[in-house]
Amino acid sequence: MNHLVELWSEKQSFWLDFIRRELITSGALKKYVEEDGLRGMTSNPTIFEKAITAGDDYDGEIKSMARQKKSNEQIFDAIAAKDIGMATRILEPVYRSSNGTDGFVSLEVQPKFANNTADTVMEAKRLAQLVKRPNLMIKVPGTAAGVPAVEELTAAGFNINITLLFSLNDYKVVLEAYLRGLERRVKRGAPISKIASVASFFVSRVDTIIDKQLDAFISAGGEKADASKKLLHRAAIANARLAYAHYQSVTASDRWLKLKAKGAQAQRLLWASTGTKDKRLSDVVYINELIGPDTVNTMPPQTADAFRDHGFVAPTLARGVDEAKADIASLASLGIDFEASLRQLQLEGIKSFEASFDGLLRGIGAKREILLGTESARVTFELGRYTQEWKNALKRQDQEKWVERVWQKDATLWKNEEAHKIIIKNSLGWLTVTSEVRRRLAQVNDIVADVRKAKFTHALLLGMGGSSLCPEVLRLTFGKKAGYPDLAILDSTEPASVKSRAARAKPEKTLFIVSSKSGSTTEPNAFLAYFYEQVRKKKGAKAGDNFIAITDPGTSMEKTARDKKFRHVVLNPPDIGGRYSALSFFGMLPAALMGINVRELLDSATSMADATSAFVTASKNPGAQLGAALGVLAAAKRNKVTFLLSKDIASFATWAEQLIAESTGKEGKGIVPVESEPAVPADVYGSDRVFVAIETRPDPKIAATLRAVKKAGHPTIRIHVPAKVDIAAEFFRWEFATAIAGAWIGIDAFDQPNVQESKDLTREYLERYRDTGNLTEATPVLEDGGVAVFSMNGTGTGPTLEETIRRLLDQTRPGDYVAILAYIERNARNEAALQAIRKNILVARHVATTIGFGPRFLHSTGQLHKGGDNNGVFIQITADDDLDVPVPGQAYSFSVLKEAQALGDMSALAKHHRRALRLHLHDLDKGLAALQKVVAQVTAKVVS
Repeated sequence: MNHLVELWSEKQSFWLDFIRRELITSGALKKYVEEDGLRGMTSNPTIFEKAITAGDDYDGEIKSMARQKKSNEQIFDAIAAKDIGMATRILEPVYRSSNGTDGFVSLEVQPKFANNTADTVMEAKRLAQLVKRPNLMIKVPGTAAGVPAVEELTAAGFNINITLLFSLNDYKVVLEAYLRGLERRVKRGAPISKIASVASFFVSRVDTIIDKQLDAFISAGGEKADASKKLLHRAAIANARLAYAHYQSVTASDRWLKLKAKGAQAQRLLWASTGTKDKRLSDVVYINELIGPDTVNTMPPQTADAFRDHGFVAPTLARGVDEAKADIASLASLGIDFEASLRQLQLEGIKSFEASFDGLLRGIGAKREILLGTESARVTFELGRYTQEWKNALKRQDQEKWVERVWQKDATLWKNEEAHKIIIKNSLGWLTVTSEVRRRLAQVNDIVADVRKAKFTHALLLGMGGSSLCPEVLRLTFGKKAGYPDLAILDSTEPASVKSRAARAKPEKTLFIVSSKSGSTTEPNAFLAYFYEQVRKKKGAKAGDNFIAITDPGTSMEKTARDKKFRHVVLNPPDIGGRYSALSFFGMLPAALMGINVRELLDSATSMADATSAFVTASKNPGAQLGAALGVLAAAKRNKVTFLLSKDIASFATWAEQLIAESTGKEGKGIVPVESEPAVPADVYGSDRVFVAIETRPDPKIAATLRAVKKAGHPTIRIHVPAKVDIAAEFFRWEFATAIAGAWIGIDAFDQPNVQESKDLTREYLERYRDTGNLTEATPVLEDGGVAVFSMNGTGTGPTLEETIRRLLDQTRPGDYVAILAYIERNARNEAALQAIRKNILVARHVATTIGFGPRFLHSTGQLHKGGDNNGVFIQITADDDLDVPVPGQAYSFSVLKEAQALGDMSALAKHHRRALRLHLHDLDKGLAALQKVVAQVTAKVVS
């Protein structure tokens, strides 16, 4: 006897919890209907994820749509619509013969809408329009936001499957919502006879969470052990029986009978999660014990096969209701919070479906990359004599499963120490953050609409390092868009910089974006204090209307923002370090406020993420390829990554500089990024270089440089960026590659111990200033031509500035780099002077050179300077300020803060025995001119 068919004798419908193209096209689904009495189907993101990624059923469609530039979501829509459409056609005879009570196929709204009623309703209507079949049933989560959506959609005439129900109380609420929806239709004279609904009440997961607690009591022994043994494996069935008892009481009520008289169908209970997860139980227990009229039992194929073979059909559902009540009460007497456990299950269910949907989209993306290989084809490696070492590294990555371990967030790829593992595991959210941002795009769009409505003419982002560099890159790459605020960045405590940003527009017409991951970073808080006061003078208590905060949950910045009634507070996922945050809200919200199409940025980044996920073979993986090259070359002392970029995306190098330097510069190791270095003949470069060209279109100058350096024996990497929007893909490629490179050179790519060290030293100087009114009593070792020379770690000085500079540069060795640390205003005039100094040093000493403007570089290359190899020679430049700006609420001004940061930086360099000089210019313009002249003289003698 076929026990699946026999279920209908008890008026219980058998539905299948599964869908796959092969099931439909092979005739297996039709066989289920004809031979097993199948009366419906359900699907969810997990089912679709397994169906699409497990085999090659969908490869042809994915490849075709990928060539048409369809997004991963569009591809899924097309696949789901086709599968659901074919299944509904096979089940349509059941739908017709049952007069619309069975024969349904469920399609779920995206999990990202679980906490948004309006979006759930809109998405449900979109899906119904996508499939356009009468026996389609839309699945809506039974969350607080889902309940009003159930009512609204029922009132609108849709068939609804309410999912993720674990609690009797939640079931009561959704049944009530269904009744209200029907009553609204009756009130306006609309028919209700063709509206069907099921409430998916989850079963086995309830036992899983409760039995785990009971097993703990049993293992512990004592007075709770015996009672726990009696309650094992009973909670799920008891919970379901109580739900059915409530169903019976409602369908016997006068309220329901009035609706029934008008043709209403009852909202049937559907037993979900019926596959047995505990080996101690029968594989059909959740079918055998929950058989009753006007219910649905949805089964995965393996459970259906088992029940067909050895199930037992009897009216079991209505039995033992009093015993079920007693079982639930007994759990409470043991100290088990049943309702709290069920709430946890719903939250976990939502998160699980979100992860499955993200995995589904990544799986589609992975398929498109495997089938087309577009991302892998955009890079060319010409590594010369290092090619075989690189290939060997890729083979090692395959043997040790590096790519899989990155995606599995396996901290041991980098470190085994527990302290490091904790940091690493809380720093890998960047791998999937595009999905989180995509889920919350409606929130982003609402913020943008609100800001535009408020007619802000300008926006100023107040942040440092990872909070500011990506927005700066996007602003310089895409420019200003009409109708959106003109956004600028403030990431310097230099008073002239603060003043120049303040002078851009009236404070009351400016939107201030305070961006800080930790919420406690000194600079953003000082910026906030200053600009909030400027706005307060104009708008009083409504000053908060001009501010938005982007920060992690629970930070002091979040509290400040809410206390001051900021216009918006956006909480970023906390498991992302600042330098890996480009594709999070720290980068994407400012992008949206500038009018950049964030969805296009996310699509581009997702494509690259898909490629790094798809190709577990490192030789085809665009992130692993680059990471292995950087790591192998660094190990071979080719650790100066020199960037050559197209002008339209040139600022990308400043973002990559922070990512690489802060991630790899520690434990006496490090990769030195070299950006915006002046062009020189190929024979000037030392043997420590690798050249990376990133181009949106072929650039003759870059091509000529690459030819010259390749001829000179330097390895090169050339990356093509098809369009400016694809800079987002490069954000992800370089994040992945830097993580791989960090693992290769044996460091934790996610901590930054020396950044905190400089912060602590700065705080000590500020405390000294608060107590004494002075930062330091140090005196210069030399005054020459308006330049004061300070040597804080015994670096040799001479009788003149020229001799001092000569002695410093004489200390450079092959493989070193010279870093100019300029605590002055970052403007075109000052940059030109520093670039001239830089070029002279490069030509004369054949060492790499970098420029960092303080204090912003403290949150970037500062980690490398102190934590990396002792191969840096540092020239710190400070200057008297022509003006100063107070920091409201603090004893210090911006000028004092900047000087404290410079002193803290220099002290940290001295602590690590770096070769460094501090040069203080009494007059900035004259001092820079004098320094430029002296360096030219010193280097000219070397060249001659």
